[in-house]
Amino acid sequence: MNTPADPPAESGIALEPAPAAPPLAPASPAPAQETIGQELARLVAAYSPRADTSLIERAWLTAVAAHEGQKRDNGDPYIIHPVAVARTLIHYRLDVASIATALLHDVAEDTKVGLAELEKRFGREVSRLVDGVTKLTRLELQSERTKQAENFRKLVLAMSEDIRVLLVKLADRLHNMQTLHFVPQEARRRKTARETMEIFAPLAGRIGMDALKTELETLSFRELEPDAFQSILARRGFLYGQGADLIAEIRTDLRRVLEESGIELLELTGREKSPYSIWLKMHGKSIEFEQLSDIMAFRVIVPDKAACYQALGVLHSAYRVVPGRFKDYISTPKTNGYQSIHTGLTVPERRNAKIEVQIRTREMHEVAEYGVAAHWIYKQGGEAARDRQNFPWVKALLEILEQASEPQEFLDATRMELHRDEVFCFTPKGELIALPRGSTCVDFAYQVHSQVGDQCVGAKINGQIKPLRTPLENGDQVEIITARGGTPNPQWARFVVTGKARARIRRFVHAEQRQQQQQEGRAAMAKAFRAEGVEFSEKIIEPVLKTLKQTGFEELCLVVASGAISPKDVLHAVYPELRGPPRAADPLPLARSRPRAVPLAKGGFKRDVTMGITGLVAGMEVHFAGCCHPLPGDRIVGIVTTGKGVTVHKNDCHNLSGFAESPERFIDVDWDYADGSGVAHTGRIEVVISNERGALSTITESIARQEGAIENIRIVHRGPDFQEIAVDVEVQDLRHLSNIIAALRALEGVAQVERSKG
Repeated sequence: MNTPADPPAESGIALEPAPAAPPLAPASPAPAQETIGQELARLVAAYSPRADTSLIERAWLTAVAAHEGQKRDNGDPYIIHPVAVARTLIHYRLDVASIATALLHDVAEDTKVGLAELEKRFGREVSRLVDGVTKLTRLELQSERTKQAENFRKLVLAMSEDIRVLLVKLADRLHNMQTLHFVPQEARRRKTARETMEIFAPLAGRIGMDALKTELETLSFRELEPDAFQSILARRGFLYGQGADLIAEIRTDLRRVLEESGIELLELTGREKSPYSIWLKMHGKSIEFEQLSDIMAFRVIVPDKAACYQALGVLHSAYRVVPGRFKDYISTPKTNGYQSIHTGLTVPERRNAKIEVQIRTREMHEVAEYGVAAHWIYKQGGEAARDRQNFPWVKALLEILEQASEPQEFLDATRMELHRDEVFCFTPKGELIALPRGSTCVDFAYQVHSQVGDQCVGAKINGQIKPLRTPLENGDQVEIITARGGTPNPQWARFVVTGKARARIRRFVHAEQRQQQQQEGRAAMAKAFRAEGVEFSEKIIEPVLKTLKQTGFEELCLVVASGAISPKDVLHAVYPELRGPPRAADPLPLARSRPRAVPLAKGGFKRDVTMGITGLVAGMEVHFAGCCHPLPGDRIVGIVTTGKGVTVHKNDCHNLSGFAESPERFIDVDWDYADGSGVAHTGRIEVVISNERGALSTITESIARQEGAIENIRIVHRGPDFQEIAVDVEVQDLRHLSNIIAALRALEGVAQVERSKG
């Protein structure tokens, strides 16, 4: 079979070029009649002369025979796909077992050759890797959301055992994305692109394979947002005209400045940023394309770490620095091992262009471009794959998996973990802790250790006591104060951002709720038994558990608490003789109606909650959700509940996700500002204040001065220095509540005031 060409790029698409591979050892020229298997073996031997490359040739022959007659979506022979995956891994200089796995990764799933046969032919290591990738592929064919969550769970487990499973999977996904335009079904293309953007591109970033991450993002962005993709390409070309010439001019200028100052340059390259990274900056900062400051980026490679800082000083002396663009990842590396200095500069001689410059050594560059794969330059095979200390984030994902109660919760938590930028903080002993941006002291505590998180009661940031919900900044030194026997506070779930902390808190809350429901169910049954004057005990109920279709007494308590089985059903199962004759139904039951009182609130507002809403059927009962407390001025949506009318939520209420499977229950509603003026509504605010005498009265007086009426006040958490309180306030609208929040923030002793997110 002839060597297949790489898939043609779509016309007009400018993708980031893959980085050049590290220099290989001299290799003999290719023989005239060389097969693809021999070619792949020769390429591997060039950087790993001692490797048993015959394994690759045998894997090639097995794959060709197994996939005989199979076709891709574009009609090409299927064998093109595993060969493309193998070539990608060779580019990253992976070991023989990984290359053989790439050639065989679809054999066990799509052909008659099973895993037992593969183990017999290629050994346990290859068959185990193929099995890991095969399980993921099998699940990927299922479209249900639960299956996707289960798929990701299996991926985390597989890569925790051997990171090469992830490397093969990423190379497999890359080729599928490169040929995605051949897939005829649009829904299938978009599903694949979305999954790539949400899961596989961030995973590539986590293991430091930046070039692979960029290409996956670009290909996904092209499919998901084709208009935005083409618009950015066009605007980028229009803005810079001869963009390549401008990059060349700036590169020449940078080289002159550095060399004149005696800096030894190993390499200096320039490029335009990818369309997706440009789009992210536009949306993240809400700015136009023309306002972006670093469309162009330049990379400076120097001999050693000292030269990095020398080059930085020279560039800062020669050009104007863009404020807020300096980052030193050499002194504080990222968790994936990435090291480099980033800085923003304005080059006035070149049309006042704002550029980004990255300064690093050759070794830092290899880790930046090849990430986890860079370990194979120094280690081989299983030794590198099992070196788990290089992948602490995998351990973090495993801890989230352990705490999550269901696959979907795990998927949601890890998505947040993968998609956030990082901040770097320190323990009092100087240990570096990397966290997602926006993390709080509670997130820090859980990152140190799960038990530290459970027992934390306070925190010091840079020596000063701060509320636990305080967001952390780069370089903060954090000391966690713990109390023996402490437990997680359910309110923490409102402000923590790490998946590990959220999963741990949810697990505790679920356990508490389960225990409480068991107690409620037990109490309800005991009451029903006492009313009939008969004995109640767990031992008496055990014989009827099978009749009630329950596995144990605790499960029965939970079911009774939920209302699925009534206490009297249990009573009659134990004492059938107490079962009375069936009651005849009333032929004409009385219609029940609830009186509607309209008392005046303290602030003089009318409390008729049916006023002020448009889009409802006449006579429909309305409730305002107690989770998010919508106010006039908020964007709202109605949820229809049988027997209860309509519940009005804010558009961004977290609880709306629970109705995602029932879109028919959503109705469009809005505030009737003409008729709804003067109606009282409840808004909830969360306040963190110093734990001092008189602090609470200061809060209530300030609310009264702003003409707000306190409906309810509750202390959520009281620590030695701060207390968190939740206040329900009757207000007219969103602006009224905002005025109250602004007044509270101005008070002495108030650390934080926020509207409750629900």
